[in-house]
Amino acid sequence: MPPDKRERCDWGARADELMLAYHDQEWGVPVHDDGKQFEFLTLESAQAGLSWATVLRKRENYRRAFADFDPQKVARFTAKRIERLLADAGIIRNRLKVAAAVTNARRFLVVQEEFGTFDKYIWRFVNGQPIQRRLERMKDMPATSKESDALSKDLKQRGFKFVGSTIIYAHMQAVGMVNDHLVTCFRHRVCAWLK
Repeated sequence: MPPDKRERCDWGARADELMLAYHDQEWGVPVHDDGKQFEFLTLESAQAGLSWATVLRKRENYRRAFADFDPQKVARFTAKRIERLLADAGIIRNRLKVAAAVTNARRFLVVQEEFGTFDKYIWRFVNGQPIQRRLERMKDMPATSKESDALSKDLKQRGFKFVGSTIIYAHMQAVGMVNDHLVTCFRHRVCAWLK
């Protein structure tokens, strides 16, 4: 249960301590750090078909296993290293998802080289400003958007894996490219001021 009586998004109000901290401190906060962008891209891709709570509980294990989400180091992971990761019970041991993290690290570096930073690349899809939604109910929250469709398509063309529009929309929510906190949630107003 939340430690206070502030209004929250439904999922934040019902969350365990870890999810509550994520809702109250991270979700919807604009991220302009490439390391953090790579972290969320890796975690969102790992989530495919699972709950975010499952992934969040394994986040520290992912940090350890994926070189603190350093894309330069992850891009150098060998087939042998991938096999070791698949034996690591602390992460989601799905061969396609683990291999995708390595592929995505390599593609991430190419994007950085082309645009200077991954941040410059990704924020172009929302014209450099977070999209401010005014959702009143969780059931009104979309799973995709025209922006996530466009970003997903572009990432796929660049060779990224596990970057369907739904995964990318979740990434956009996580890194504050879209503010999907309900208007009744105390975080909506806070995130609306952040760029």
